[in-house]
Amino acid sequence: MTQSISTLLIANRGEIAARIIRTAHALGIATVAVYSDPDAEAPYVTHADQAVRLPGAAPADTYLRGDLIIAAAAATGAGAVHPGYGFLSENAAFARACADASLIFVGPAPSTIQAMGDKVAAKAMMAEAGVPVLHSVTITDGEINAGTVGFPLLVKAAFGGGGRGMRLVTDPARLDEAVQGARREAAAAFGDGTVFLERYVPDPRHVEVQILGDAHGDVVHLFERECSIQRRYQKIVEECPSPAVDETLRETLTQAAVKAGRAIGYTGAGTVEFVLDRDGSFFFLEVNTRLQVEHPVTEQVTGLDLVELQLRIAAGEPLPPEATQPAIHGHAIEARLYAEDVAAGFVPATGVLHRFAIPQGPGIRVDSGVADGSVVSPHYDAMLAKVIGHGRTRAEAARRLARALQRAEIHGVTTNRDLLVAILREPEFLAGGTDTGYLTRHDPTTLTAAPPKATALHALAAALARQAVHRADAPVLGSLPSGWRNVRSAPQQVTYDAAGQKYAVAYRVTGRTVQADVNGEPAGETVIVHAASATLVDLEADGIRRQYRVHRVGADSYIDASNSSSVLSEVPRFGDPQQAAPSGSLLAPMPGLVLRVLADVGSAVTAGQPLLVLEAMKMEQTVTAPADGVLAELRAKAGDQVSTGQILAVVAV
Repeated sequence: MTQSISTLLIANRGEIAARIIRTAHALGIATVAVYSDPDAEAPYVTHADQAVRLPGAAPADTYLRGDLIIAAAAATGAGAVHPGYGFLSENAAFARACADASLIFVGPAPSTIQAMGDKVAAKAMMAEAGVPVLHSVTITDGEINAGTVGFPLLVKAAFGGGGRGMRLVTDPARLDEAVQGARREAAAAFGDGTVFLERYVPDPRHVEVQILGDAHGDVVHLFERECSIQRRYQKIVEECPSPAVDETLRETLTQAAVKAGRAIGYTGAGTVEFVLDRDGSFFFLEVNTRLQVEHPVTEQVTGLDLVELQLRIAAGEPLPPEATQPAIHGHAIEARLYAEDVAAGFVPATGVLHRFAIPQGPGIRVDSGVADGSVVSPHYDAMLAKVIGHGRTRAEAARRLARALQRAEIHGVTTNRDLLVAILREPEFLAGGTDTGYLTRHDPTTLTAAPPKATALHALAAALARQAVHRADAPVLGSLPSGWRNVRSAPQQVTYDAAGQKYAVAYRVTGRTVQADVNGEPAGETVIVHAASATLVDLEADGIRRQYRVHRVGADSYIDASNSSSVLSEVPRFGDPQQAAPSGSLLAPMPGLVLRVLADVGSAVTAGQPLLVLEAMKMEQTVTAPADGVLAELRAKAGDQVSTGQILAVVAV
């Protein structure tokens, strides 16, 4: 029996809310958005036909409040709720509450969510159904014991995913600490701190299968996705199909996934996750009873709209022929663009996006939740957008995606863009050598190193754009170059800071020729400026000509070229000595909440000793002592909200 969906409430935020709204509107379905106070100006809010405020900022007060969301549906006349991913998407109680309120929940039955939400019980069910599983032990409130699992092992949240509440343990002496940390993180993210220990497979591939089930008993697969490149157990690059899966393995893997789906009577779109060992053996990880973040790669390869299929299944329709007989067309790769500082250890970044522009082109898709002027807050996941490249071959998809990311203009917030581009162009990746140890073998800082002299030329371009601004603003003799004298004198000088490095630029322009030094080194034997304005510098250095796009915001100059990007902050000629932090200062690496202070003022500390623990975007970050010494000052306490760069403590060495 089919049920019509005329108005759909999206119980989520950001890019996934915008993506669901897009498909719903294409089907003629009206939409309702919900938003927290920090999201009041987010693009998805105005994309929807109606929007309802959820007062507050923390997820527990807003997007995890099922009662407020159901009340919003009643107030707006919505007949169905799409949970997206994260938040309440795998909450059986919420799905049940929707049914009790006569709302269609776009997802599987509450009983299915509950069964798969308990990862320990899910593994037992899969083993009974004949799906290969890894050995594991559940941790109770009593003694923490690895039992027969052995080391190395993973501590994992029993009621969550996404890398939260997960720890790798190789030393038995660190097991208790890892379990306690995982419990806290799991409780904060999922409301349940239960964890279990699972045998660790070193550097496997993470391969998952997309399944669809309808209310008429049919369960099918839409092939596999490879999601092996991860940081902090969170995926950053995904693709379909997997370069490691041939036709024989694909048949075995996908049939195991379908068997898993049938064992639990699955309806809707779901994903069966596996680890794939080097010998071709695979083991069940979990069933995600929701739409996956990486679903676009499956859509690009099959030509199917998974959100549309979710809505049709939720309305009671049977699976259409195109879903029961899918085919692979080409290859698709997705890169998750995160607001984070890779060099600092992937700590989340916040701020205002002064500009957010990713160029469109053949085979490029952008699913974004932000726009120019968007504020990236510390309250939610740090993902800004997903950029997907599709091509006839894997190599073509990688080239297209790398070029789109390289030419993107992302100003105001530090991101992982350079790392994504580097991965997509790295030889082992291009050869298909992806596994969960990829970023251990390939140091992210080395991968993202700027091309030789690139930043120096960016600094020169910034200086020339600065000169153009000054001349345009000059009240008299605006046609003369700035710094012009009847008698030649010293060159013009300006200093920039880029990623903590100083770039002192000294230059003199004569016609189209530029004599320039950066940090005392010539910018080139021959440097020619073909054009220079406030927004574009056309510069040729030693016969290589490039255009440098310039975006100035206050003292910052954002430079984008064909091969690299930089943000350069102009250093005041006369600095304020009062602003310098005292020696031994520990600075907050990100904005967040101080969870715990682990040492007292006056106590002796050793290098690397944890002193404070911060939480931002549902992840914990430990701040450690930089050297042996004495904790001389504590300038933050548990419960304080701190900003990036704020002094937390001072260690006297």
